[in-house]
Amino acid sequence: MKQTTILIIDDEEQMRKLIRTFLEKEGYAVLEAADGIQALHLIEEEEPHLCIVDVMMPYMDGFTFAKEVKRTSSIPLIFLSAKGEEWDKIQGLKLGGDDYIVKPFLPGELLARIESVLRRTYRQQQDEEVLRAGPLVIDHTSHTVTLNGSPLSLTLKEFGVLRLLVKNKGRVYSREQLLQLVWGDEHQSSERTVDTHIKTLRLKMGKDGDMIETVWGVGYKFEV
Repeated sequence: MKQTTILIIDDEEQMRKLIRTFLEKEGYAVLEAADGIQALHLIEEEEPHLCIVDVMMPYMDGFTFAKEVKRTSSIPLIFLSAKGEEWDKIQGLKLGGDDYIVKPFLPGELLARIESVLRRTYRQQQDEEVLRAGPLVIDHTSHTVTLNGSPLSLTLKEFGVLRLLVKNKGRVYSREQLLQLVWGDEHQSSERTVDTHIKTLRLKMGKDGDMIETVWGVGYKFEV
């Protein structure tokens, strides 16, 4: 299993070394950057699991860094700041920060926040990769579907339709919405194509095919 890597971004070298020391004692791999610009390059090269970001830094402050990194990445961020004003905390969270800690802080407090953010972030990602609904299991990573423990052989579009409905179970999708979300904006298919794929899915699912429900005059939804 890959060691969890944390990137510390702070222009104060002493602060970086302090945080690094107790994180390494807890078994984390640690990277350091003195400003946001350097950190952006490190993220591209190393792909850390979490960033600890000082708000007040030269060249690129923590909030500007957050805007840049969140354009292309979902990496979690914990802001550090000597400023404890409510506006700063709100601003940090609005920019995609997962937590905000005011300096000075106890090492144990930061460690607890890190563990909480990592647990929340990566559990959510894992939940999205593997969907479970009754006897149905959809694994997005391996692109496989099992029903009552047996594999289902699905086409790419059948997999896409089923995963979308299961992920949003209870929500009704019109045929046009399914075309746009599964086939894409450039699709040339008619709404009858959706009906055909739903019919085939139900046949492959046998007695469990009725979990895909028709909402007459609207579209389809998934219910266990």
